[in-house]
Amino acid sequence: MSKLWPYVTPGIPDDLFEQLPGIPLSKREVRLLLVSLMRLQPDSIVWDIGAGTGTIAVETGLLCPQGRIIAIERDEDVVNLIRVNCERFEVQNIDVVEGSAPECLQSISYLPHRVCLEGGKPIKAILHEVWKYLQPQGRIVATASNLESLYAISEGFAELQIRNVEVVQSAINRLEKRGNHQTFESVNPMFILSGEKID
Repeated sequence: MSKLWPYVTPGIPDDLFEQLPGIPLSKREVRLLLVSLMRLQPDSIVWDIGAGTGTIAVETGLLCPQGRIIAIERDEDVVNLIRVNCERFEVQNIDVVEGSAPECLQSISYLPHRVCLEGGKPIKAILHEVWKYLQPQGRIVATASNLESLYAISEGFAELQIRNVEVVQSAINRLEKRGNHQTFESVNPMFILSGEKID
């Protein structure tokens, strides 16, 4: 439980997170979809690859108090930003790994029950490598914000024979003030693909 977010439900408002210009942030509504598709348990071990601002890591860290969250990010400034957000929300069960996937994955000592794949190049190679570490009955959730990523992830899911695949396209709009008017602005339109490792 965090003083900044003293609730058991996910969906922390975006403005509660420390942010840096140009660093991706999974918007609250999309984050809710990602978290729900992961089907977390209190002791889940989660790898968050391409952790960005750390929003998914913080949300899952609060939701899995007996679990372990591994936030993987290659840029030093972004790694520091994730650590700042962990401190803001008093989350103790997050390890931040500075490195590029898939090369850095072999150094992680916790094998994941859940993987959230939010970026990285080449995305299909990362997916294949992650699959080797994912525990049986584990789940993977991957996001695609462009056609190339969608194609690569879809192809990877087929090659790995990932089971119980679900594909969701987020089409969420928020009411925002623009000058004297209130307009609906789209929030992170993307495809979210998820599935399971049965054996």
